[in-house]
Amino acid sequence: MNRQVILRERPTGAVSDATTSFVESPLPTCGDDQALVRVGMLSIDPTIRTWMNDAPGYLAPIAVGEVVRSSGAGVVVESRSPRYHVGDVVFGMTGWQEWVVADAANPFTVLPRGLGLDLATVLNVLGVTGMTAFFGLVDVGVMKSGDVVVVSGAAGATGSVVGQLARARGASKVVGIAGGPQKCAEVVEFYGFDECLDYRETGLSRRLHQACPQGIDVYFDNVGGPVLDAALSNVAMHARVVLCGAISQYNDAGAGIANTSMLIMRRARMEGFIILDYVARFDEARAELATLLARGELAHREHLVRGLENAPLALNLLFSGGNHGKTLVVVDDAVTLS
Repeated sequence: MNRQVILRERPTGAVSDATTSFVESPLPTCGDDQALVRVGMLSIDPTIRTWMNDAPGYLAPIAVGEVVRSSGAGVVVESRSPRYHVGDVVFGMTGWQEWVVADAANPFTVLPRGLGLDLATVLNVLGVTGMTAFFGLVDVGVMKSGDVVVVSGAAGATGSVVGQLARARGASKVVGIAGGPQKCAEVVEFYGFDECLDYRETGLSRRLHQACPQGIDVYFDNVGGPVLDAALSNVAMHARVVLCGAISQYNDAGAGIANTSMLIMRRARMEGFIILDYVARFDEARAELATLLARGELAHREHLVRGLENAPLALNLLFSGGNHGKTLVVVDDAVTLS
């Protein structure tokens, strides 16, 4: 049987026990030009929460009764397709389930072996997280050597890579924003940012000005809301504001931002992006990130939650701040890159 987590009803606020159901369905069969994949690990990302809403987006909402959508990795156990071989470890849209079929409608990428990296690291730094950090900073943010870079959600999976990549590319200063003294200390001591500001303390706009007196050249936003508003009040001339996520608003829309007029006065640009637009260029990003990993110049942490049934709990950790680094759900320990 195929154990699955389905969307039972659309959540209001945080995901609750009523939001999802744990069910079993028949094992999928492998047809022509298909491969059967045993899921080993799930990538838990804030966007999953937005897909649960009945609202327009870059992908259709998850329908009530459907398997919760998610990316992940698994191993090919049967193949009738020339694209996949038995034993390949692959990455794609697995969903919250134990088995999935790879085919033309749901393609997977074969993950490289021989890099000396475990599956969790590959799903973190060389997966969607690393790709998002790279293209958001380099392409959308057009980061240049000497820029002052500020990153919200700096202790998170994407934010921590953004800051380290900015440092490697010659930023003059890298400032993080995170929640609580423990995470702020982690951002500086473990990830190597110059400074980290606690958004839970009052006067964030004033403290950003003190940290960046000449203004912010690139602001990489993962949270939206009041934190974004504080950053907008401190942008430098011709600054670039990268809208990657709005995690503070996924469970609660909250109030709008007020400082967009600074984009006019400072001739700045604010632009959102979706990482799916860059799939054809992933190898470009992986090459640079893998080099930094090999040199020991890219710190990373993975927060592992074991058991498919705990995927909803893992998703909530992203919003409660209970995770450290990239959150992953281990479905099957036997699926590895070794």
